[in-house]
Amino acid sequence: MKEKETVELILLNVGYAIHQADWNYKHVNSPFARIYLVAEGKARLHVKDCVHELTPSHLYLIPPFTLHSYECDDYYALYYIHVYENQFSNRRVLEDYHFPVEREATPLDLLLVRRLLEINPDRDLKQYDPSDYDNSSTLIKNLTLHSRMPAYVMFETQGILFQLFSRFFEHASPKYRITDRIRKTLHYIRENIDCPIHIDELTDICCLSKDHFIRLFRKEMHVTPVQYINQKKIEKAQLMIITGNLSMKDIAYHLSFDNVSYFNRLFKRYTGTTPVKYRKTVHTPFTG
Repeated sequence: MKEKETVELILLNVGYAIHQADWNYKHVNSPFARIYLVAEGKARLHVKDCVHELTPSHLYLIPPFTLHSYECDDYYALYYIHVYENQFSNRRVLEDYHFPVEREATPLDLLLVRRLLEINPDRDLKQYDPSDYDNSSTLIKNLTLHSRMPAYVMFETQGILFQLFSRFFEHASPKYRITDRIRKTLHYIRENIDCPIHIDELTDICCLSKDHFIRLFRKEMHVTPVQYINQKKIEKAQLMIITGNLSMKDIAYHLSFDNVSYFNRLFKRYTGTTPVKYRKTVHTPFTG
């Protein structure tokens, strides 16, 4: 029987913000996704070496672990939604697809966002600087609020989030097209990312020879198994840095890195910065 795949989207924040040339931050990189619905004014979003002009009546999506920057030099008003995808789900939609950054909003989209804000009145941001809310205490607080939501609010919230994400998913494309054999190894890697993961374990799951498995994995995922495992470990490290106070040494050991220096080099290779700088200075005012 084919394994049932589930997706769970967790609301962290929703609110309406008005800015007066004060929405200027660079190198924002978070473990959660952002959806913006622009109400008035204009701003700029820098993401993946592209600049997007944020204009009224449009939706914008920034997936998790996406390095981006904001720039605003005039009046600007928007609805914002921060969404965390449950990392224990056996399917990661936000991780497995390429999404368009921009979609034209419909009148229904605006009603949905306003309804989401209405039924979650305590989820607005008190400060708009990412360094004030993109941290361990805020994330843990919001995850706790999610667990305490009345069932009827949780159901409606989930429904609205799925409808809003569907606007982008309609034009999304898989990052990779994979066979069932490779899909099983991805599930195994995600479920055991804290542990040492050896190629022999993955070949046993696939019932393939080592060489055949590596060729197939690289063909379908466009990276080697080791590169994929390291990427997932570093993403987990980013999450641990934001949601806890463990030392970098303890984080490295928790993720089964015996060599902390190697962990630091690998972290910088995938994120562009060191773990210490990521914790301290990843969110700074935009100066460009």
